Amino acid sequence: MAKTLADFVREARERVQEVDADTLEEWLEAGEDLFLVDVREPQEYTAGHIPGAVNIPRGTLEGAADPHYKHRHPELCQAHDRRVVVYCQTGGRSAMAAATLQEMGFGEVWNLAGGIECWEGEDYPLERGEATKSSGSLTPIS
Repeated sequence: MAKTLADFVREARERVQEVDADTLEEWLEAGEDLFLVDVREPQEYTAGHIPGAVNIPRGTLEGAADPHYKHRHPELCQAHDRRVVVYCQTGGRSAMAAATLQEMGFGEVWNLAGGIECWEGEDYPLERGEATKSSGSLTPIS
């Protein structure tokens, strides 16, 4: 029998650790050393993302995490020993992303349970705009 998207998400969730929005906010407030990855598409990220998150769309994650790939993301490639937290809109794409990163040798990977929808539901801060390497300037969402 062929697998559905729900099957892939369920299997990924069985293999990964999840963190709730309250705990993630505590980690961020405490200045915990973590690498926060938004695996949504660029237009979703630009519309609003968690402050400090890096946008690495799910479709490019494996290449971005592979230190031998030409289009790798240097900071992600060096995050194998850091706490990596991934999120998407509702937690499905990011569950699969977290499972993939675990398979690629990342030691501590967490999926934000419920995604950015739960983050927003708790009234935690969002930023809007694209992060730039030179300025990093973002516009807070009021």
